[in-house]
Amino acid sequence: MITASSNALYTDLSCYYDLMCADINYQDQSDYVHRLHQLFGNNGTKHLDLACGTGPHVRHFINKGYQSSGLDINQPMLDIAGLRCPEADFVLQDMCDFIVEQPVDLITCFLYSIHYSNGIERLRSCIASAHAALNKGGLFCFNAVEKTMISNSSVVSHTVDYDDSHFVFSSGWNYCGTGDKQSLRLSIEKSTVQEKQFWQDEHPMVAISFSELERLLSPYFEVYTFEHDYEKIIPLEVNAGNAIFACIKR
Repeated sequence: MITASSNALYTDLSCYYDLMCADINYQDQSDYVHRLHQLFGNNGTKHLDLACGTGPHVRHFINKGYQSSGLDINQPMLDIAGLRCPEADFVLQDMCDFIVEQPVDLITCFLYSIHYSNGIERLRSCIASAHAALNKGGLFCFNAVEKTMISNSSVVSHTVDYDDSHFVFSSGWNYCGTGDKQSLRLSIEKSTVQEKQFWQDEHPMVAISFSELERLLSPYFEVYTFEHDYEKIIPLEVNAGNAIFACIKR
């Protein structure tokens, strides 16, 4: 058994990241945000993906005709992204304090990565950085989880068979019930004929309610919230645990 800590699942094991996300429909997510941009955005095509990882969303936006770029704090992930999207620019930056050389029209942050801000003040800085990086009427779009609706017992798992190995990937939120700190617990189990390996990690993340998040966003953006459904655009219902935020630069 091997146990990993810190951000090891995103550095030493970055080669497994795409397998870990094999059940994610990047096409549907990208199509959905493209529709939001058509409805609420400024019709521009310059796009930046925060916490871009290995670049699958960037690939889909490029295919739609966007001039896409990405940033992440993990260089091994960016190296993979560069191979996937050689026509895109990828930079090593912290999404909570980033700058762009030229303003963009659309900023995305998928897979609940906005929570990696890990603290209200860093989240506030991320929002300010996104606002500064957008052109007039630009759109900032991301998904988020409502802290009061988190169930610590809820775990999502999927399996993948790859290169003579069987993988089990699991993840789940953990929130103590008070304050602005929560965590994302992740694990990878890899089994071969010869051995079984196990990695686990816990990432600190910001915990926030949707009402608190809207208050942080409102000085910078006109904010719309939608159901976490990539099939159709539906206004957010009361007591929803997940939401998609579409924020138009004021």
